[in-house]
Amino acid sequence: MKIGVIADDFTGASDIALTLAEGGLRTAQFVGVPEQPSDVEAGVVALKIRTVPAVEAIAQAIAACDWLRAQGAEQIIYKICSTFDSTDEGNIGHVTQALAAHMHAPHVLVCPAFPANGRSVYMGHLFVGDKLLSDSPMKDHPLTPMTDSDLRRVLGQQTAWPVGHIDYTTVSKGKRAIRSALPKDPAMMIVDAITDADLLAIGAAAKGEMLLTGGSGIALGLPANFGAKPRTPDWDPVAGKAVVLSGSCSYATRAQVADFQQTGPSCEITAEAVISGALDASSLADWVIDQSQTPMVYSSADPDVVARAQSDFGRDAVAHKIEGLFSDLAAALADRGIKRMVVAGGETSGAVVTGLQAKVLLIGPKLANGVPALRHADMALALKSGNFGDTDFFRTALQDMENET
Repeated sequence: MKIGVIADDFTGASDIALTLAEGGLRTAQFVGVPEQPSDVEAGVVALKIRTVPAVEAIAQAIAACDWLRAQGAEQIIYKICSTFDSTDEGNIGHVTQALAAHMHAPHVLVCPAFPANGRSVYMGHLFVGDKLLSDSPMKDHPLTPMTDSDLRRVLGQQTAWPVGHIDYTTVSKGKRAIRSALPKDPAMMIVDAITDADLLAIGAAAKGEMLLTGGSGIALGLPANFGAKPRTPDWDPVAGKAVVLSGSCSYATRAQVADFQQTGPSCEITAEAVISGALDASSLADWVIDQSQTPMVYSSADPDVVARAQSDFGRDAVAHKIEGLFSDLAAALADRGIKRMVVAGGETSGAVVTGLQAKVLLIGPKLANGVPALRHADMALALKSGNFGDTDFFRTALQDMENET
């Protein structure tokens, strides 16, 4: 293994796995810390540690780090969301600091930029398209509302380490200038990046760095450091019954849900129905199988609806019940012969993969920026971050799963 990745959620894991696979490294996504060794060149360990208590997140991340390094990983990436999803309580800063101390890394480059999906960092501030992060729909995220765009300030609330900045003027001068800007004393360095060319320069400058923290874009230039050449991952078509499972409440996913409803049957999961027990996985699975067209089961609601549900029933209670239902539903659908699943939302993806009892996901070609086709046994999956994909993503992803590379 050359590169090891610790991903803080499941969609982020498949996102960066696609980047590494397209960069030419034999890549696999592991669900949790594996018990067996692996001979892949890039291993991505998918965890659910974005919003758990920091102590728990640190313990899981270090366990993943130890396994990856035992496989020979020369460089570790802590994969976070390209919108820096976190709160003052963590977990980006806490986990990065703990990993750095564990690995004796002298400093850490931090860059969530993903220009292909409109995420850029300039003057230490994160932009989503032409809006500051704090002016984007991420300000209404139900678990990690992002109300500050200054990553130096956000990260500084989560770590005892100093937080510095490598500005765009330096990045634009290339890898030597970036390396010259690295601190001698322990620090986390927010790095500006606006284009893929910037990320390639950052990747070249990161050769030999022990630990990096960032979105999938930070890995764009890393495979070349190990002599890998870009390639398209192989894929054998998967046909058969299909379903869309959507738990994300992001603006992009809600638009995708509305688009899919124009042509396909859908069933909404409401907080009230889940809390009361009015919905159960077996009945939902039977409804899915009975549909003549590919159906969608969704809990993607507007921010005000989510806020009322959290107020009425408690944020953690609602999230736990909905994730549990999606997990049970995934297992029931697999038992009933579903072969293709498109899943929207990081927490929902984690619940679905857990329900499927998947241990390793093989990386296929790109379905959208940041979203690969994945194979689990004889099933095709797409695990989509809430904010990713065009409006018609659900339909095009299902179609592309049936096509060869």
